[in-house]
Amino acid sequence: MTTLGRLKNTSIAAQLTWVNLLVSGSALLLAAGALAAYDRASFRESTVQGLSIQSQISATNCISALVFNDPSSAQSTLAALNASPNVISATIFTTDGRVFAAYQRDRGQLTFPAPVIPAGQAEIHEFGTDRITVARRIAFQGRSLGSVSISADLQELNARRSRTVGILAAVLLASILMALFVSRSLQRVVSGPIVALADLARRVSGDRDYSVRAKVTGSSTEMRVMIDAFNDMLTQIGQHERSLRLVHDQLEERVRDRTAELDASNKELEAFSYSVSHDLRAPLRHVIGFANLVEAHAKDHLDEQGRRYLQTITNAATRMGALIDDLLTFSRMNRAPLGKRRVSLDELVRDARQEVMAHGANDREIEWHVDHLPDVEGDPALLRLAVVNLLSNALKYTAPRARARIDVGAGAVTSDEVVVFVRDNGVGFDMQYVHKLFGVFQRLHNSDEFEGTGIGLANVKRIISRHGGRVWADSTPDQGATFSFSLPVQR
Repeated sequence: MTTLGRLKNTSIAAQLTWVNLLVSGSALLLAAGALAAYDRASFRESTVQGLSIQSQISATNCISALVFNDPSSAQSTLAALNASPNVISATIFTTDGRVFAAYQRDRGQLTFPAPVIPAGQAEIHEFGTDRITVARRIAFQGRSLGSVSISADLQELNARRSRTVGILAAVLLASILMALFVSRSLQRVVSGPIVALADLARRVSGDRDYSVRAKVTGSSTEMRVMIDAFNDMLTQIGQHERSLRLVHDQLEERVRDRTAELDASNKELEAFSYSVSHDLRAPLRHVIGFANLVEAHAKDHLDEQGRRYLQTITNAATRMGALIDDLLTFSRMNRAPLGKRRVSLDELVRDARQEVMAHGANDREIEWHVDHLPDVEGDPALLRLAVVNLLSNALKYTAPRARARIDVGAGAVTSDEVVVFVRDNGVGFDMQYVHKLFGVFQRLHNSDEFEGTGIGLANVKRIISRHGGRVWADSTPDQGATFSFSLPVQR
C-alpha cells in the first residue's frame, strides 16, 4: 500500500497533522533550497572577484619583469600570493606559451597549459570539480606581454556548503517540531468535534439507538451545521424506524393470514385434485367401457357410420382422461418439493430417449445426434419429465418426415448458466405466435393433425422456472424448430 493509501485509512486527526507537516516541510525545503542556491552563487561570485583582483595586481606588478626579462622579480611577485591560503598555484606565461614564472602552494602539483584568452577579452575564469582558475592578459602600452593564471581550491565553498546544509537541516527539524506541536494543539479544536461525531455515529450504527444526540461544540459555523444536520437525521431515522417496525408487524400479520389462506387453498386444491382423479375418471371409464360393450353387443347390427360414432366417443373419452392426467400433473408441479442433486444430462437424455421411442416410434426412421452434455444441479425426476416432453414434441412434429432428424446438444456454457437445446426438422411454427407456445392449452397446430393436450410445453416451462432457468424457442415454418432451456450454474 502506498503512503497516500495508508494516509487515507488513518484518522482525521492524523491526516490533519500529516497535512500540516507536509505543507510546512515542503515550504521550508523550497526556502532552504533557494537559500542554499543563492549562498553558493554568491560565494562563487565573490571568489571569482577576489581572484580577479589578485590577477590584476599580479599582472600590474609583473609588467616590468616581462619587459626587462626578469623572471626572479616575477617569481617574487607571485610568491606574495602565499598569504591567500586558498590559492594553490599561479603562473605567468609569455606570449608564446612558455612559463615565465610560477608559484605552487604544494610541491609536486601539476602545471597547467597557457590559457587561451579570446581576442577582445582581458580576463576569463573557469570552474573545475575541485578548483577555480582565473586567467588575465598582461598588456603594456597596447601590446600583449603574456598572461597570468591563478588557481584556487574550493575547500571553503565545500565547507560553507556543509555548514549551510547543517544549519538548514537544524532549522528544518526545529520548524517541523514546531509545526507538529502547533498541529497537535490545533487539531483538538478542528478535528475534536469531528472525531466525537464519528464515535457517536459508530455507536448509533452498532447499537441502533437513535435517541442519542450530538452536542454542539466548537465555534465553527460549518461544524454546528453538520451537528444540527446529524441530529436532524437521527430524528428522521428514528421516526422511519418506528414506521418501518409498525409496517413490518402489519406485514407479518398479513403474511400469517395469507399463509393460512394459502394452506386452506392448497387443501381445497388437493381435495379438488382427488375429486378429479377419482370422481371424474370413473364416469370416463364407464363411457369407454359401455361404448366397447355396445360395439361388441351390436357389432353385427351396426353399419360403418355407427361404428365410427362409437370410435369417436371412445377416442374423445380417452383424450379427456389424458387431459385430466396432464392437468393433475401440472397442478402438482408447483407443490412437489425439489430434491436437488447432481444430475448427469447424458444419462437423463438417454433414458428419456428410450422412453419416448418405446411408445410407438420404433417403426420410424429417425436420425439421432446427441452431443456430450454437462452435469447440472436439479431434481432428476422433474428434469427427466421436461426432457421427455421436449423429445416427445420433436418426435410428434417430425412425423410427416420420411427421415426425421433430432439433435440434442449444449449451447454456450457461461459462468452463469448451462444451455441445452433440442432441434428437429419437423413442420415448425410461425414465430409471431411464439408467445403462446408455453401456455396451457395453447396449440399452434390443429388437433386433427397432431395429437396432444397442449400442456407438455407448459410443464417444461414450469419445471425449468422452478430450477431458476428459462425456456425459449426458435423456428421457421416447414423447416423445423429448436427448443432451448437454461439452468443456472451452482456455485
